[in-house]
Amino acid sequence: MPTRYEGSVRPAAAILASLWSFAACTPASLVPSSLHAEGSAGVARGVAGKHLSHIVIVIQENRSFDNFFATFPGADGATEGLMKTPSGDKAVALQESRLEMDSLGHEHYSFELEFDRGKMDGFNLVKRELPHGVKVKSGTYAYRYVNPDDIAPYWTMAKQYVLADHMFSTQSSSSFTAHQDLIAGGTPVGDGANVIDFPLPSSWGCNAPPGTVTSVITATGRYERGKGPFPCFGYSTLRDLLDAKDLSWLYFTNTSKSSVWNAFDAIAAVRNGSEWQTNIVVPQTKIYQTIESAALPAVTWVIPDALDSDHPGLHSDTGPSWVSSVVNAIGESAYWPTTAIVVVWDDWGGYYDNVVPPQVDGQGYGFRVPMIVISPYAREAVPNTPGYISHTEYNFGSIVKFVEDNWELGRLGTADLTSKSIVDCFDFKRAPRAFVPIGAKYSKRYFERRPSSGLPVDTE
Repeated sequence: MPTRYEGSVRPAAAILASLWSFAACTPASLVPSSLHAEGSAGVARGVAGKHLSHIVIVIQENRSFDNFFATFPGADGATEGLMKTPSGDKAVALQESRLEMDSLGHEHYSFELEFDRGKMDGFNLVKRELPHGVKVKSGTYAYRYVNPDDIAPYWTMAKQYVLADHMFSTQSSSSFTAHQDLIAGGTPVGDGANVIDFPLPSSWGCNAPPGTVTSVITATGRYERGKGPFPCFGYSTLRDLLDAKDLSWLYFTNTSKSSVWNAFDAIAAVRNGSEWQTNIVVPQTKIYQTIESAALPAVTWVIPDALDSDHPGLHSDTGPSWVSSVVNAIGESAYWPTTAIVVVWDDWGGYYDNVVPPQVDGQGYGFRVPMIVISPYAREAVPNTPGYISHTEYNFGSIVKFVEDNWELGRLGTADLTSKSIVDCFDFKRAPRAFVPIGAKYSKRYFERRPSSGLPVDTE
């Protein structure tokens, strides 16, 4: 088994320098022998995590739990749902579908229609976007689940590691705030209010046009469209806690740094500071080089090209292969014994889900999304039998809390305060298991060679 690899430290500029130049700046005694064999310079020794030295968060797009795992054995899935009609609710069978699907409305207004005060019967009422931008009511289209063969890599990961079937998005909103929640556990703007939905007009971040505003949801759950601040925020994120402990982090994103999926584009301290150049890495395929050159930081966020995101409406089938290529790159490296990979989808995309999201406060949670936790320490249902389904109630604050607790970073004071950590997905008393590569349709070489799509990452 490879030597235990300690957590990396800041500054990220030094990490990137070693990545691009392979400078031999680390004492040989601090680099695992397996990395010496690859001729890599390694990274500096730092504060090791309580259990893990590296946490990698891979963020995919717009799928409900039932849309991907409705028929997964042992999971809380469903094969039918309720649909509101003029004569009352009626049961509708979920239809099997291909991975390439049309986009549905998934802003807060759509959530309220579908949620219907807990009745979960309004999924047929949201808008479906047809080719050429034509929009119609969803009807039965929202009641679909993807053929498992189309997402075989995800099912393989779920069967071998941990599938969480009660992960809820922190807010009943879309991608802009969901990506904020995955770095900060919330979007607090004072008096208990949080930013929700896309900014108005549809732009985002500190470089948005003057006059751009956000919408908020108050502490009592009142939605106030266009009443929020300019989308350049001063609240703390995991970046602040990591920097304070001299722990490294990197955020891999697509070719457009200024995008809705780059959460740090809306964080003033990063967008207007030096870390915009040192810690935000484009394109996202540089994650492979980072692993190969022994420069993986303590915490990593990986954001895909639009075509690889599973986002409905883009009609691409490469998402499962993209995720498997990242998982395989880590699993087949010396990082495997000290790493946890969290694969999560940012929102439900408008698609049916059968579990009523808890309304824990005036703002409540959004619908369920899938989460897969991959690690040599992933919990097992039966000893020496890979695979476990966690029924614990999580939200994105649970991932934030897990990162905080692993390095004793303290709390941001958002959803991390009240959420249950995902730590129960792990069993750190067992020896780390060997990695088994995840089979996929498209290879790592495919993603390395393919040019960026240049597509806008999201529109709502």
